[in-house]
Amino acid sequence: MPIQPESSPVPGLRERKKDQTRQRLRTCAAELFAERGFADTTVADIAACADVSTRTFFRYFDSKEDLLLPDGVELFAAVERAFGHRPVDEPPFDAVCNALLAAAAPFQNSSLTALTHPLDGTEQLIAARMIQAFTEFEDRLTRLVLDRLAPNTPDADLQAAVVAGAALATVRAVLRTQRSRRAAGTHRPAAMLPQAFQMLRQMGTAAP
Repeated sequence: MPIQPESSPVPGLRERKKDQTRQRLRTCAAELFAERGFADTTVADIAACADVSTRTFFRYFDSKEDLLLPDGVELFAAVERAFGHRPVDEPPFDAVCNALLAAAAPFQNSSLTALTHPLDGTEQLIAARMIQAFTEFEDRLTRLVLDRLAPNTPDADLQAAVVAGAALATVRAVLRTQRSRRAAGTHRPAAMLPQAFQMLRQMGTAAP
């Protein structure tokens, strides 16, 4: 039986306003970071641009560094939704990779990609936070893959862990490579994640 997307209630007015405020803060941050640079943009600047108080800013984000990251809750929810919509007969690894690609696409124009000024040590902190977030998500993704496997799959728990771990390790490898290239001044915007997944598939099918 094909996997059916879960229905969700329409967000109420309060939730929609909160989402709008969060998005406005992100948009303002992206514009200010690109215009002034990360270091020369303050939380107060971002709040003023979004027409909210600094107290309101801190209801949504712990720091301005958090604005350089895709919203973790939103991103991982998007991964889960995309995974749930993959064809039931699609191999588990392909389903995970395609779900990650689909979920990541809307976040490619994040505050981080809008920057035109160097981040110095801040970028390393951002990359470390992103890697930690994906590591914490690995257990959840492993359970989702396990639920997808046929009941009689040998070592299903191990297979699910390997699939989830390999896919997310590839994401982390992309983040590390982007960071090192940017530090060396050789970074060129490109769709590195699809390329990395293709590399991983080729490694898995290479003759011994």
